[in-house]
Amino acid sequence: MKGVLIVDHGSRKREANDMLRCMANLIQTMAGPDVVVRYAHMELADPDIVAGFTSCVEGGASEVIVFPYMLSPGRHSTSDIPRMVGDVAKNFPNVTFAVTPAFGVHEKLAELVLLRAGVEPVFDPVGEEGDRCWDPQCSESLCGDACRAKTSNAAVSMNADAKHRG
Repeated sequence: MKGVLIVDHGSRKREANDMLRCMANLIQTMAGPDVVVRYAHMELADPDIVAGFTSCVEGGASEVIVFPYMLSPGRHSTSDIPRMVGDVAKNFPNVTFAVTPAFGVHEKLAELVLLRAGVEPVFDPVGEEGDRCWDPQCSESLCGDACRAKTSNAAVSMNADAKHRG
């Protein structure tokens, strides 16, 4: 069974921490009963990452996917959280785990910003037109690990390699 653990920084403000619990409940409802969804805070609040990961395993997860609930690929999401998860995972040698990239640049986030601002989107970034780098210099690096241009180009490259070998 797959487990999903969403991890934020944690806050001294109770309402901020409570919001993550609400998000975990929403994700659990959307994922259904065949997925274990839990939440944790990196610091400042409970449950911490050890408790969250353990709760996933106790809930039946044999694979735990950890999502840093953060906007950008900063030190916490790229270094601290993966290290902390790796440390706790040593206690569960039969459980596999992975840490995903933070949110990064994604059309669903842009859609949410426009919704909250009361602006109707005029462009739907689905398909090839959306598989591009949104950096004006087209660096394919500033958008983060979730850059669709990077993943789209990697898929094209893998397909070309497969055709070349075949």
